[in-house]
Amino acid sequence: MLINRQLTTPCLVAIFVFLTLSACGSPARTLDFRFSEVDPATTAAYSPFDTQPLRVAVAAVISPKANVESYTDLLNYLGRKLNRPVEFVQRQTYAEVNDLIKRGYVDVAFVCTSAYVIGQRDFGMQLLVAPQVSGETAYYSLLIVPADSPARALSDLRGKVFAFTDPMSLTGRIYPTAQVNALNATPETFFARVFFTYSHDNAIKAVANKVADGANVDSLVYDYFVVREPNLAVKTRVVHRSPAFGIPPVVVNPNLSPQMKETLRGLFLQMDSDADGRMILRALTIDRFVLVSDQIYDSARQLESQVNTAQ
Repeated sequence: MLINRQLTTPCLVAIFVFLTLSACGSPARTLDFRFSEVDPATTAAYSPFDTQPLRVAVAAVISPKANVESYTDLLNYLGRKLNRPVEFVQRQTYAEVNDLIKRGYVDVAFVCTSAYVIGQRDFGMQLLVAPQVSGETAYYSLLIVPADSPARALSDLRGKVFAFTDPMSLTGRIYPTAQVNALNATPETFFARVFFTYSHDNAIKAVANKVADGANVDSLVYDYFVVREPNLAVKTRVVHRSPAFGIPPVVVNPNLSPQMKETLRGLFLQMDSDADGRMILRALTIDRFVLVSDQIYDSARQLESQVNTAQ
């Protein structure tokens, strides 16, 4: 395992969790967990005897610790099916993960919807598959406040403290910014203070602990965590739900070999017909992975362009 000695405390916590899971869960010999610098990934044709690691990035939609807990089994599954080592690469921001994909430092990534929209436009990031959750390939931005807050709408949070997730996040920054703009204001003039949590679970906890008076978060993350940590449901309240947006997809480096793209796509699409795959999907609250049209991201594309062009 290659570990940068200059890791931050959250990174060390994440690695501790990973080691614990590796010792107590399914065999994890194929998974190498990295926050350190990585070399460019291979773009050569895939061979079943290849030992070149498959490099997988997971954007910080949730915190590093939660990412390790959520994705370790899935990445080990891919490694077993490919008979190939897998490296789990994380960065603090969505932009950093996009840069890894752009420069060919990772092969496949789980990214935010707006990160896909921006990456597809800027350097041809390619859509591979998308998860289907509760029969939908859509998700929502939820405006949450502390349970005892008198706020009933975003307009009630004028002069309050607000938590954004990531600067590139559709549900956690772009959508609420558009809502504030509709009130003829900007986040800087509307709120008393704005800060970034760099993950949706941390934004939920910031509201639950009253560090923030409100935040917009990914509905999939909110639903996932309130089931696992019921106190978050007790301490927070949803006051607004956005229109539907295309669900965060699985994407690939545009220079990855066509053979490897199809191999990966097939593995994801067949997970729900495999006993181990179904167990992993169930733990992630995913029905299955499916093929989707790029058009389901058009509403996100329009909103991202509207908000970021106006800045």
